[in-house]
Amino acid sequence: MPLELNGTTGVQGNSGAFVAGTAVASTSGTSIDFTSIPSWVKRITVMFNGVSTNGSSLPMIQIGSGSVDTSGYLTETWQANTTNSNHTNAFVLRGSMNSSLIFSGNFVLTLMGSNVWVGTGIMAQTSAADIVVLGGDKSLSGTLDRVRITTVNGTDTFDAGSINILYE
Repeated sequence: MPLELNGTTGVQGNSGAFVAGTAVASTSGTSIDFTSIPSWVKRITVMFNGVSTNGSSLPMIQIGSGSVDTSGYLTETWQANTTNSNHTNAFVLRGSMNSSLIFSGNFVLTLMGSNVWVGTGIMAQTSAADIVVLGGDKSLSGTLDRVRITTVNGTDTFDAGSINILYE
């Protein structure tokens, strides 16, 4: 029997409806974009499955309205057994990044109102037996319609895994 939420099975615009994006293989390119996110969305889960890059630049998540915002984030990241770091350019998945490290986990963005989004996430760096915790907030000038996953330097290439979003 299919899971039903509030009497729906994923019908757009209904309260409680879950809509999955199409998983994207993170095996090439310098960024992965999810666009055309509907205006009624109140929560987005970004799911990482065995994601890595070919370099040492940290993965990060950026959001936007019409274009991706690259400033104005108030975020904090903690990696087990290391120091904290704060960021203003994105939600950054901190870690001892090198080309052999792999991220798996979820990052959840929730609309607080007036285009203010808060995010929290827990990632495992499976190849390093480490945990990364991140969170923060970002105010947008309009309705969120896109999520980008890239790296801090913007040039490292994704070389393994997949990324998807689930929104409601």
